[in-house]
Amino acid sequence: MRARPLLDILRDVSEVPIVIENRKELTYLLSEAAELEHGLMCEYLYAAFSLKTDAGPGVTASQLEAVERWRKVLLEVAAQEMLHWALVNNILTAVGSAPYVSRPHLPHQAKGYPAGVQLALVPFGERALRHFLFLERPEGMELADADGFTPSGPALPIMSERDLIPWGQEFATVGHLYRSIEAGLTRLAEKHGEDGLFIGPPAGQATALWPELMAIVDLASAGRAIELIVEQGEGARGEWSKAHYGRFLATLDEYREALAADPSFEPAHPVRAAGVRPVEGVEPDMYITDPATAAVSDLFNVVYDLILQMIVRYFAAVEETEDQRGALGYAFVVLMVVVIKPLGLLLATLPVGPDHPGATAGANFQLAYRGNFLLPHRRVAFIRFRERLDEAATFADGIDVGTSGASRARAVLDAAAATLRSLSAGLSAHIDSW
Repeated sequence: MRARPLLDILRDVSEVPIVIENRKELTYLLSEAAELEHGLMCEYLYAAFSLKTDAGPGVTASQLEAVERWRKVLLEVAAQEMLHWALVNNILTAVGSAPYVSRPHLPHQAKGYPAGVQLALVPFGERALRHFLFLERPEGMELADADGFTPSGPALPIMSERDLIPWGQEFATVGHLYRSIEAGLTRLAEKHGEDGLFIGPPAGQATALWPELMAIVDLASAGRAIELIVEQGEGARGEWSKAHYGRFLATLDEYREALAADPSFEPAHPVRAAGVRPVEGVEPDMYITDPATAAVSDLFNVVYDLILQMIVRYFAAVEETEDQRGALGYAFVVLMVVVIKPLGLLLATLPVGPDHPGATAGANFQLAYRGNFLLPHRRVAFIRFRERLDEAATFADGIDVGTSGASRARAVLDAAAATLRSLSAGLSAHIDSW
């Protein structure tokens, strides 16, 4: 089977059919959708954390209101990406698969998708916003990606209806992928019957984290979930002003107006997508060599990894009582809001190292591995979570923040350690009850 020339694919990619003839290909593409939602969430959080929080060089006190408004947009969109991620995982469970939280490695520019779909950590600014607009653009809209995001081949080969091995297929927009998944669900429901397609236990799905998070039990509920994802991202029937695309477009217009009024305006820290070490043979483009920054980065990523483990256990939690599952949900939400956000904001202020004067690190979302995050046994999972929370708290206590910005950094780390210990104690109560 020959791959089509890349330029041909890019000319008519909106017309390329996505073939879904079996459950394996359906779950492959749903997992790819989950990866994309996860990656987009990391992109938006990175940009949100990169924005400054205080008046100073590049930002006046009067400009901070706009900066905080833009941060709020990014954080709200990131939260909706997590909702979409959760909905995709409910669909995966419904059709008989496992929850999926893995993704390609960051902080380097992620690959492994169609040639025109690339993910990277970019600080807030025009380049980031144009990249976000490209990723969230409505299906059928002609729009170029930001500078530095050049489509790279080869284009993926077209899948045949007779192929048995699953693989990724070409899509132009996220909406194109989801509409194709919806058509694939309909096709497989015709083939197997709805009862034969939606074979996963409804009790294994998550419904309590958002009002919009629904259980997937049939074609109708799957269709509603996909419709919500597409409408929140690109807009409904061409009305995109309140969707992600429209919100990013309004933010870009505001930012450009502010920059035209004050060319010295610099709302973001000079963050770089730097990492502490290579992972699975993938080296970051820039290394963090400042010891304190490297330690804070490691703490951020340990907590991030733990959140993923808790989330996947939450979605696979068929053994937990309602209280135990609630404790898991509470723990990872608190970790995201009370620990990850302050650490991400702190990292945007910390130096990469002496080899890169003026550059700050940012939150790189570096994972130690890409394997399955599921801890399948209930009691073991809770013990592991408690153990890791305690280890992270002790690690936070031992970070030597040096002298530059030491009081602020120490306050963030002490608050993180206290939260980690509090969550550990909360999970311990459930372990002891067994």
